[in-house]
Amino acid sequence: MDKIFLKNCEFYGFHGVLPEETALGQRFVISLILEMDTRIPGKSDEVSDTVSYADVFDTMRVIVEEECYKLLETLTDRLAMVILEQYPLIEFVTVTAEKPRPPINGHFESVAVEIKRSRKDIE
Repeated sequence: MDKIFLKNCEFYGFHGVLPEETALGQRFVISLILEMDTRIPGKSDEVSDTVSYADVFDTMRVIVEEECYKLLETLTDRLAMVILEQYPLIEFVTVTAEKPRPPINGHFESVAVEIKRSRKDIE
């Protein structure tokens, strides 16, 4: 299966368990791997034969910036399900949702959740 990558897309959202996370918000970094057959658009050179990266980015933006979830697990699952529902050419999607600076006492780069879902998961 061919892959399309959208890497390190940055958004500002209000997801988290702690009250300050949902009140103040924080930066989220989302990466996607879209698995689909790209032979037809590879030959036709027509955007109508593939998935618009700009449209997928806008879909992510709406979910991350306008919806609110306690868990990264919920956010990643919601992103995966909506992307599969809205873009029927995509067979599999891998979503990585990262919090670069969560309010956890300690020294580390980030926390993240990664999931992979397929078209059969929405049926």
